[in-house]
Amino acid sequence: MPEFALRKTMMLVEETFHENGPEPQSPRRKAAILAVVRNPFAGRYHADLQPAMDDLKPLGLMLTDRLIDALGGPDDIDGFGKGAIVGEDGELEHGALWHVPGGYAMRERLGDSAAIVPSCKKVGGCGARLDIPLGHINAAYVRSHFDGIEVGIPDGPRAGEIVFALAMACGPRIHNRMGGLEAKDVKGEDGLR
Repeated sequence: MPEFALRKTMMLVEETFHENGPEPQSPRRKAAILAVVRNPFAGRYHADLQPAMDDLKPLGLMLTDRLIDALGGPDDIDGFGKGAIVGEDGELEHGALWHVPGGYAMRERLGDSAAIVPSCKKVGGCGARLDIPLGHINAAYVRSHFDGIEVGIPDGPRAGEIVFALAMACGPRIHNRMGGLEAKDVKGEDGLR
């Protein structure tokens, strides 16, 4: 069983109080949490990585719970995304280990949401930045919730590490006006509409 020893976590909470146009009723909140872990697969090829996703499930749940707390509970959260930055000596597929433990943890804690969790991953060195895409938790076609949040750790990922990240948002973009399916009309049956 591989060990993803946790070195540190970092959280970012962003509140947008105003954009151009009229002042919104309330700020838009989005947040991300990052965990820097040891990459037990760094430096050599491993044919079977999938079982390691189970080892990351507790980390996914812990980060999800902390992120939900930072946003004041699950009730207003209606956007999410995830990502990974794999450090030197790792490969992109090591970042893909986060798909199940990161995505399913958020789905579970946010009420079995139907939409796919948008994702981004890359290989990068210390201080690398990643734009995590955000989408509505129950319907991928809700344009008002297409967004992103930039994340990174100043001293990570080091060689032999991975930065795993989760992100959530409350509400649509400020002054969204691109049409399409509105959040209030989501049926949540197929993850699209």
